[in-house]
Amino acid sequence: MINPTEYLPKSYHPRVSTYWWLNRWVYLKFILREASSVFVAWTVILTLLQIRALTLGPGAYAEFQNWLRGPVVLVLSAISLLFVVFHAVTWFNLAPKAMVVRMGGKRLPDAAISGPNFAAWVMVSAAIVWILKR
Repeated sequence: MINPTEYLPKSYHPRVSTYWWLNRWVYLKFILREASSVFVAWTVILTLLQIRALTLGPGAYAEFQNWLRGPVVLVLSAISLLFVVFHAVTWFNLAPKAMVVRMGGKRLPDAAISGPNFAAWVMVSAAIVWILKR
């Protein structure tokens, strides 16, 4: 029996390095943004654990706070903070690309779309700091 693929031309499959994303900043930023979702998830889980500890009473919450002071949790939380901020900044910078707004037939500049997002972030953060410092 004749093999039909025997007479087909061979396709070209260039070798791609496992670390292709290190070649350009745009690719690295994309991979870091995707990886940051793991740290965002860690932050959500930590918040849920904190709420659970609060519902279990003062003793459980004190024990949870002691666990939070552990060196591994502190380092993981610091790294998470950096990645969550990176995630938020890249998300706000993507908004003008995902949402094209036109006024008077002209496209609004990127800063006019992402700027209010950053301003709201700063205002909400300042309000939270003010509430916590009272």
